[in-house]
This record gives sequence, structure tokens and C-alpha cells, in this order.
Amino acid sequence: MTGLIIFLIVMPIVVTLIWRSGKRKQNGFILPDNFRSLLNEHVAFYKNLNDADKIKFESRIQDFLSYTRINAVNTEITSLDKLLVASSAIIPTFGFNWHYYNLADVLLYDETFSEDEFAVNAKSANVLGMVGTGAMQRMMILSKPALRQGFANEISKSNTGIHEFVHLLDKADGDTDGIPEELMSRQYTIPWLKYMSEEIEKMKEGKSDINIYGATNKAEFFAVASEYFFGSPERFKKNHPELFDLMTKIFHQNPETEKLL
Repeated sequence: MTGLIIFLIVMPIVVTLIWRSGKRKQNGFILPDNFRSLLNEHVAFYKNLNDADKIKFESRIQDFLSYTRINAVNTEITSLDKLLVASSAIIPTFGFNWHYYNLADVLLYDETFSEDEFAVNAKSANVLGMVGTGAMQRMMILSKPALRQGFANEISKSNTGIHEFVHLLDKADGDTDGIPEELMSRQYTIPWLKYMSEEIEKMKEGKSDINIYGATNKAEFFAVASEYFFGSPERFKKNHPELFDLMTKIFHQNPETEKLL
């Protein structure tokens, strides 16, 4: 019954957003007066950038928020929440120019949620984030507590926002399969598949420190490994040097040195 009630609450929002997406025009988004202090306090990636790259990051998040709507379901949205969503989008794409053409709206949910509450096949009752399909195409759903938690620890291996945006990058070539063909040069595809398969086997054997959820399939491996890569790059490089090197080539940046490649 609870799921039905939530479904009835959420679906009018979804229908409205889908209708509005076809009429959407870009409008300049004005960042809050305290946006720099919020980013410095909550986004380690931004805090560690040099001044020139900070300005670039600020411009990128402003642009993202100009073409992406962020709406709430049974919760309130603060300036910090919008900045964290935008940071989740820009961190993995900071090394290259990217526009999320496959995203129009982000829904922030008050807690975890079940996939069946959003009219898709139910797989889990405690989902932290998901990329919409079908009627919810070009939509992302995130748990607000999970979004914030991902930025609470400066060296965390987990970040729900980055995880879901990496899925969108993976999906840009038409398939969410862990092989981001839009980002990866062909010469790296075979090595990437090799190291990915080897690491998944290690994970299944309990011999890897990468989150076991990444062993679900190659798409989840790419998203989970990306969380680790951006959240704790020094540790990731030490424990997974080959993967780290390949991922610097995929993302065109080295988060350990904060250098763009």
C-alpha cells in the first residue's frame, strides 16, 4: 500500500516533467552567493583544484544547472543539494567537454526507494540511485541522504551521485555495458575488458577491496570503480595501478594529481 501511495504521488511529477521537457528552454542559472564556500566545504575534488580550474568547474556546474532541472519528492531541496548533484555530474566529465543530452531531470527522494515505486521492474527495496528508462527516459532518481553521504568523507570509495552519472556516460553510446565507447579510444577497449574481467573474478573470490556490488556486471563494475577512482585516487592507484592508468585515459584526468590529460 505504501508503494502505491508513493507511486500516486510521484507519477504526476514525472508526467509533468516529461511534458515540460519537450518545451524546455535553457535559462541561465544563478549560483547562490555562498556557492564557493559550500563547494570548498563539501566537495573535496573542487577544493583541491587550482584557481583556474576552480573557475572552470564553477562554470561547468552553472551550465549543467541551466539545462537540468532538479526536483524533490517528499523532501526539500537546498542550494547544497543542487551543487552536489551538479558536482556529481561534472567530476567524471571535467577532463573533456560534455553535455548530458540524455538527461533532463533529476528527482531527489527523501530516503532510499524501491524501483517498483517508479513503475520499473523491481529489483531492490533499498535503491540509492537509478537512471530512468522507458517513460522515465532522460531522468535520474537519487536518494538525498545518499547523495550527501557520498561527499561527507573526503576519501570515500562510495559516491552515489558519481555512480549514477557514470552510468549515463556509459549509456551515451546506446548500451550500458561498462564500455564507454564515447570516451574510450579503441586501443584501450581490449585491455579494459581484460582488467575488468580479472578484477571481477577477484571480487567474487573476496580478493579485492572494490565494492562487491561492482561484480554484478560490467556496467556496475565501471560505475563502482569510478566512485573509488574519484573518491580515493591515491589508494585506488596503489591497489589497482593498471586499472587506474586505464581510467585516467577514459576520463582524461588524473584525480590524484588534479591534472587534466
